[in-house]
Order: sequence, then C-alpha cells, then structure tokens
Amino acid sequence: MREKTSREDTQGHACFCFLTQSFLVPRMLCLLLALRALVLGLAGAIEIQVPDEPVVALFGRDATLHCSFSPEANFSLDDLSLIWQLTDTKRLVHSFSGGQDQLEDQGGGYANRTALFYDQLAQGNVSLLLRRVEISDEGSFTCFVRVQDHNSAAVTLQVAAPYSKPHMNLEPNKHLKPGDLAAVTCHASRGYPEANVLWQDSQGSNITENITTSQVANEEGLFDVHSVLQVLVEPSSTYSCLVRNPVLQQETQASVTITGQHLAFPAVALWVTVGLAICVVVLLIVLAYVCQKKIRQSCEEEEENAGTEEQDEEGGEPKTALQPLKSTESKEDNEQEIV
Repeated sequence: MREKTSREDTQGHACFCFLTQSFLVPRMLCLLLALRALVLGLAGAIEIQVPDEPVVALFGRDATLHCSFSPEANFSLDDLSLIWQLTDTKRLVHSFSGGQDQLEDQGGGYANRTALFYDQLAQGNVSLLLRRVEISDEGSFTCFVRVQDHNSAAVTLQVAAPYSKPHMNLEPNKHLKPGDLAAVTCHASRGYPEANVLWQDSQGSNITENITTSQVANEEGLFDVHSVLQVLVEPSSTYSCLVRNPVLQQETQASVTITGQHLAFPAVALWVTVGLAICVVVLLIVLAYVCQKKIRQSCEEEEENAGTEEQDEEGGEPKTALQPLKSTESKEDNEQEIV
C-alpha cells in the first residue's frame, strides 16, 4: 500500500522555490511558501492508502478498488465527502456526502454497478465495489477524500479473461503424402488481454518460423486468437499450440499428430500393392486346386485298391478247390478203363 499526504505539496513548493531563485525572485517569498506548506503538513493531513500494484479483475465478475484512511476519534460520516472518478476524464463513478450517496451526476455506464462498504465507512474504508466488470472499465480510478482536510490517490484496474482450450485442425486432413505442405491451425476464444501464442514440435522445441497469428476483438472486447503453422508433412509428427494469458499467467494447450490415417500412398506404391494382392490371390487359388486334385486322386486310388482286394477274396478260393476235383475224376476214369 502507498500513502498520499500533503507532504508532497511541501516538496512541490520547495522545488518551486529552487526554480524561481534563478529568476531573482525574493528569497523571503520562497521561505514563506515553504513555511506555509510545512504548517499544513503538520496540521494532520489525511493519509490515504491504496494498492501499489494494479487490481486484477476477471471479466464479468465483481472487483474491489481498495482505498482507506485513518479517521480521527471524533469522526462523523456527516463530515465525509468521498468521490470516485476516472483519473483521465474526471468522469464521476461514485459520490458520497452528507451521510448518503450522491449519484445524480454519475456516468451512465456505472449506474447500478457501484457501491461502498457502508458498514465500514466509519472505520475509514472508502473502497469502491464495481460490479460486473467490463473491458471498458480498465484504467485508473481516483479516490478523493475530504473530512477537514482532503487528499486523493489513484488505483489502477486491470481486466482479464481466461482463454478457452485451443481447438486444433489439420488442413487438408487426408490424402497427404510425406513432404507435402500442410497447415496446422490453432483457435482459442474469449480471452483478454491479447495472448502470447507458442508452437512446439514433437521434441518440445519452439517453432518460430512459418507462423501467422491474428487476434480480433469481439463486441465485448474479448479476443479470439487464430494461429496457423505451415509444416512439411512427416509421419508420426506432433505439433502443439500453447495460448498464454500474460496477466493471469494462465496457459492452455492442445496438440495434433499426423498419423497414417492422414497419409495417402503414392500412385506407384498403390499399383505395386494391388499387383501383389492379385498375385497372392491367384497363388492361393492354384494351390487350392492342386490340393483338391491330389486329394481326389488319392481317394480314387484307395477305392481301386479296395475293389481289387475284394475280388481276390471272393474269386480266388473256388479255383483252387476245383483243381483237385478234376484230378480225381480223371483218375477214376483211368481206373475204369483199366478194368
């Protein structure tokens, strides 16, 4: 927190005296001015505390602009006059005096969006509550306090909005061949302020060439980021897009990988593949035909062998049995002739 007091006026008058002495202005006048500033400084001027760093507020949320002072023991709200205004344009943001708000001259953009911490005013908390912060609210606000003496200090408001997770796309996304030129796009939306965009390859190294990035604000003042990376297609390559909000220190990222589904075979390779497939099919057909023929021949040979064995078993034994009969008959005939 920093303090603003009328002691700064003392330093200002001293500087004024130093400069005017060079123009032969009476030294007594300079001493009188310095003495007057010193007396006012010792009289107990109001000390105002405000943040040293900017107040960061999320878009669409409420923000508190801190401002406070140390009131005297006999302090009364009826003696307090408080004004919040834009530092550059002096446009009225909020006013309080006589124990109540005075909003007749309030800027139209702040109507129903400002309030004080009324239960803490008696303790010197004169902070301003700003509802539903907009991008246009970004800037410097002056807190002006008067009781018996007066003082003022400025508070800086920084508006921020986180970016959405990036959406990645590869164009064209099919019929690519190794070595072709392709565009990898990265899109993130509704962030503020402008983002820092970083690209990385598969090894995590930064890619700084062949990148085109555009950031366009919508009607609310929020930015849409569109970044394009031109690459030479390589199989199994990964590209990452990182979108970083410099105020919120927020970082979102997404990646895309070029896989086989994105690649197309060259014409020569395609015909070779088709030819090999046809040869394999023909070979399988011939092999099946030969196998079937061999099986058929084997079956026929087995049937012929079986038939021959049956014929031998049925017709062979009678022939051997008749031969002895013939020899017996002939012997009997011979015997009859002898007699």
